[in-house]
Formats: sequence, C-alpha cells, structure tokens
Amino acid sequence: MTAGGRPADPADTEKGGVRTALAGLTTRGRSFLAAGVAAAICAYVLGQSDLLRVGLLLAVLPLVCATVLFRTRYRVAGSRRLSPARVPAGSEARVHLRMDNVSRLPTGLLMLQDRVPYVLGPRPRFVLDRVEAGGRREVSYRVRSDLRGRYPLGPLQLRLTDPFGMCELTRSFSTYDTLTVIPRVEALPAVRLTGEAKGYGDGRNRSLALAGEDDVIPRGYRHGDDLRRVHWRSTARYGELMVRREEQPQRARCTVLLDTRAAGFRGTGPDSAFEWAVSGTASTLVHMLERGFSVRLLTDTGASVPGEGSDGFAGASQESADAAGLMMDTLAVVDHSDGAGLSRAYDVLRGGNEGLLVAFLGDLAEEQAAVVAKMRRRSGSAVAFVLDSTAWAQGPGGLPSGAGDARVRMLREAGWTALAVPPGAGFADLWRQADHARTSAGPAPAAGTTTGGWA
Repeated sequence: MTAGGRPADPADTEKGGVRTALAGLTTRGRSFLAAGVAAAICAYVLGQSDLLRVGLLLAVLPLVCATVLFRTRYRVAGSRRLSPARVPAGSEARVHLRMDNVSRLPTGLLMLQDRVPYVLGPRPRFVLDRVEAGGRREVSYRVRSDLRGRYPLGPLQLRLTDPFGMCELTRSFSTYDTLTVIPRVEALPAVRLTGEAKGYGDGRNRSLALAGEDDVIPRGYRHGDDLRRVHWRSTARYGELMVRREEQPQRARCTVLLDTRAAGFRGTGPDSAFEWAVSGTASTLVHMLERGFSVRLLTDTGASVPGEGSDGFAGASQESADAAGLMMDTLAVVDHSDGAGLSRAYDVLRGGNEGLLVAFLGDLAEEQAAVVAKMRRRSGSAVAFVLDSTAWAQGPGGLPSGAGDARVRMLREAGWTALAVPPGAGFADLWRQADHARTSAGPAPAAGTTTGGWA
C-alpha cells in the first residue's frame, strides 16, 4: 500500500508498440545499427560477402535486443510509503519504495527513479538486481526542505535494459503521494496571564450553572438515564419522558490572527519576517491546543481553517490532534494576500467575545493600526507580535523604523500587550516577555468585556 492508502501500482512491460521499442535504443544500440547498415551498403557496393555478414550481425543485434525486451512478459508493482507524511520545515522525511514482481518470470536488471521537486533534493535513482518470480525489493531515500508547502512525489519510473545495453524502455506508474512540509513549531513555556476570570487561563473546563427551571434544555429519556434527572414540566408539555441535559462544559477560547498582507512583509525565504510569523502562529496554535483551549486560526482576509466547529473553534479533547493537523496543513500552504487592510478580520472578531487574542502583524499604517486597536474590545486578553519589515530586511541587528515603534505604542495604549519582534528573535523568549509585560503593567480590560488568561 502507498502512503495515501492506494493499492500498489502495476506496470506492464508489454505496453507500447514497435516504434516505442525502437525509440528506446541507446547510443550504443543506435551506433551498432548505423554501423551495420553502413557495412551492408559497403559490402553490396564492393561485393564483399564477408563484410555483409558482419554488417547484418551489427544491425540485427540491437533490433533483437529491443524485440526481446519489448516482448518480455513480466509485471511489477510499485508502492511508496512516507515516514512521516507531515514533517516540519528543516527536518528530514524518509521515502520507502517497494517493488514486487507479480509475474511468473524473473526480471532482468531494473533501474528505478522517483520524481521529486528540486526543493526536496536530487532525483533518487536505484539499480535493482534480478528479482525472482514473486520476489520483492525495498529501497529508501531521504528528502528535506527548508520551505514549507505541499510537494508531490512521483510518479515512479522503472527503466528496463537488456544485458548488452542496446535498449532501454521506461515505464511510469500512475500514482503519486504528497509530502506536507509544515512550519517550524517551537516549544513554548507554560506561562500564565490571568485576568478577572480565575482559572480561565489554564484551559480547564468550566461548568455553566443552570440559572433555573426555565433555562434547562431537556432531551428525550434514554435507557440508563437517572430518574432523578427527569424534568417533569417538559414531560407534561411533550407527552413523553424528558430529562435534564448534563451540564455543558465551556472551554477557554483563543483566536490566533495571522496577518498575510503582501504589503505588510518584505523579503522571502525561510528567514523572512513572514515565515517567522507563520512559525509563531503554528507554535501558538499547538501550545494552546495542548493547554486545553478551543482554538481558531484567522487571517486578515477573514478566512478560518475549513472543518472547524460550528462556532468556528476547534480543539475538543478527543479531536486535538486532528485539529492541530488541519491547522498545520493550512499553514503549510498559506501565502500572501492581496488585501490592504484588516477590516475583514475585525468583522469576524466583533461577533462575540474571543477570550484570548494573539496576533502576528506586519507593517501597519495608521488606519490599519486603528482597526487592530478596536479588536481589543472583543477579547479578554490581547497579545500582539509586530514585525517591522524594514528592520528584518537589514538582517540580524537591524534597526526598527520609527513608524513601527509608534504602532506598538498605539496598540499598548488600546490595551494590547504589544511587542516589537527584532530580526532573528526566538519566539519562546518573546512569549515570556509578553507575560512579564502584562503582569508588570497590570490588566487593562476594555470597556464592556471580561478578561481572560493565557497559558
């Protein structure tokens, strides 16, 4: 089986025609054929029968090799397995190839080649010795990419040769697999930034107390339900036995906002400001899911991860791994947007209290900074990591622009815990600095909101 769950892909050596076999002649085979034809012509002109025999031998040999190779009746099946199929940028993945001879005849010399994008490394090639009937051969190679993305592997190509090297025929398998290179994830310290809602920031479930009989949402009685939970008023209303629902747990929420505007970031490559923001977003999402938060990934375009819960958040205890994988797959292919502002993200956030809001922002104009400042009103706590593309373009030690410092001060005045991100900074250190900055300044809840916490 392949990594994607597909069956092994068979390749039949009988496909094609005579033209395909002749097209597979190697340089050696074409040279023999040309020399044989030339010798035969010279023998006819000079009347030399011995030379004619030599010419026929030279010309017939590559043709016989091509015919025999083309008529070979054996079938092989190939499969590919990725270990792992999802790998962080900068880490290696191993690709395992397996060839099975499913025919009744042994194979000759086989040359195996797999197609890989150039960013993953050179194209792997293997030479397989004779494979007995019903036998198998397994080989493997490593791939590595510093750039996140989704890269196709395959299709697998099999090259058949004759013992004399006169002819080569290539057979391609039809299936391929996909290697997903996700952003780098940095382990974050378990800091706490708590506000008025004690216990909200550690990610534990809180039970909602039912205010009274009228607030109870009953359901139909099921076999095994405790009779003490029977809701008699609803039973009389619906004419069937109804019971109170169990107390519904409410999970602490966290929204991670990623600014993807092309105008907000300069430069490309694994050490660019945008890639740092994507990596920081991935680290925050994984950390919050591990701490028990219900997490949502949001971009400046207002788009969220497909497949999240009905309320836009993901991360139930039994689905944390699936939610993390889905978000990592989304971040693996996220790219710059053509948008100029953050108003779409604000429209999504103003729909309700978001709990903790963590934002990774690029260059902000004054109007865009004002929109970000208003986002604080709909969150319990808000933390912003602002990247100055001017400083990042200068490399490590680059000096920030005055406009970047002004935007950070503007966000702090609006109640954000805002930090400027210097080029090449470690995200774990900034995570601790954000906690220290928050606790030193004290909570500054926006009007009409309740503060939450982060861990």
